[in-house]
Formats: sequence, C-alpha cells, structure tokens
Amino acid sequence: MNNIKSASDASFEQPALNILYEDDALVAVCKPEGLLVHKSNIDKHETVFLLQQLRDQIGCYIYPIHRLDKPTSGVIVFAKTPEVAAAIKLQMESNRATKEYLLLCRGYCPESGRIDHPLKPIVDFKNKRGKPQAQKPAQEAVTDFERLATIEISAAIDKYPTSRFSLVKARLQTGRKHQIRRHFKHLSHPIIGCPKYGKSKYNHYFAQHFGAGRLLLHAHQLVLEHPVSGEELVFCANLEGAFLSVIERFGWLDLVTANDALEGCF
Repeated sequence: MNNIKSASDASFEQPALNILYEDDALVAVCKPEGLLVHKSNIDKHETVFLLQQLRDQIGCYIYPIHRLDKPTSGVIVFAKTPEVAAAIKLQMESNRATKEYLLLCRGYCPESGRIDHPLKPIVDFKNKRGKPQAQKPAQEAVTDFERLATIEISAAIDKYPTSRFSLVKARLQTGRKHQIRRHFKHLSHPIIGCPKYGKSKYNHYFAQHFGAGRLLLHAHQLVLEHPVSGEELVFCANLEGAFLSVIERFGWLDLVTANDALEGCF
C-alpha cells in the first residue's frame, strides 16, 4: 500500500504518461507539451504537474534531475533516490549526457553550426521580501545544430510573398533556461509557436492553418550512462500531435524517418 498523495483534486483523471524506461534507479517519460514539470511561481493557477502525476502512476517517490519548459514536449528523466539524482546531474553538468531537440524555425537557417552566445539568467520571481532580484551576468551558452529539411510556401505571412521554414536538430552543450529558443532568436530564425521569443504573425498562421498552436520544439533524445550499471541508455520520444502533423503536411516524413540520427523519433 503506498501513501503517495494525489496529483490534484481535479475531478477528471489525467491520461497515463508514456513511460519510456523504468528500473529501480530511474524512470524516463515523454512529457506532453503544456504540462509543468513541477509547481512554479510563474503558473500559480496550474493544479496538474508531471512530477506528482508520475509519482501517482508508478507508486513511488521520484526526484527531479533536469527540466523541460512547459510548452516543450519530449524526454525527461527522474531518479528514484537522491544519490541517483546527484549522479545524473553531474553527468549533465559535465556534458557527459547529450540532449537533442527537434524544432521548426522561420527562414532557411545555415546547414549546420554552433551558436556560442552567452545568456543572462532569467529571473522568474521576486525575493523573499517581494523585491525584484538583481540581474546576474551572462553565462556561457552553446548550442550545436544541423538543418534537416527546408520548405518555401506560397503564403505572405510577413512582408514577402512567400515564407520559408527549416526543420532543425539542436544539441545542447550547456543548459541555460530557454537556451534553444533564445539562441535561435539570436540567429534571426525564431522557433515557430514561441510566444516569448518568436514572431506572432507566424505563430498565428500556424495555429490557424495547421492547427499548431503550440511551441514546435521537442526533446527527442537523451543519452546518458546508467548511474549504477554504467550501461549507456538512449531514450527517444516519438513526435506526436501538431508538430508531427506539420512535418507530414510539409512532405518531410519520409525524409526524416530515413535519417538514422532520428531513429525512435517517428
């Protein structure tokens, strides 16, 4: 008999989470877009959280290791002990774990490259006295990327008669908040569906014409060393919903499914 508390007092039951891997040390799941990982002062009205929902589903306490932003979908890992959490955090901090994402951005971005652009920490909330926290200096932030596909459509979304887009694979070398979204804005290729760093005209177009009213950013793969056995673990989360629908509409599905680097994503 477990004594795990309910994730919320909501009257409806949440859909079961897609568990990608589970053993006595850790559990990996595919986080749906729009779900907070844990409670936040930014979204105080939210009552359903991935952390508590997963605890309820598997019947044991889990410990957060890393996070995905609320609008981002994809692979996320939790530990079942504080020791395992610390070991995996160390892998991520020392860049021994790899995180890869898929995204759709505006324009034809370069075929490949590295975005080495320091980012200032984002201050989310006030200090205990209710005063804004002081801004901190910029930190190193590095993102590698590879363009997978491009398309030009006959739609005058902005000031040109046609509009161009790129499907991109990005790999984090550091883990700053909103790093990929901020880096692609810096590159002048903002990610579609991002209300904070994107372009509203493009976001509205994709919502209206493709039913994609979400951030088109997906954490498709996480590779790490098992903290107990030393085995290499490769977790892949399938692309679903609106993002997958856009890829199909753009005729990219055969192209990306033939890409060995995206195995397990489709």
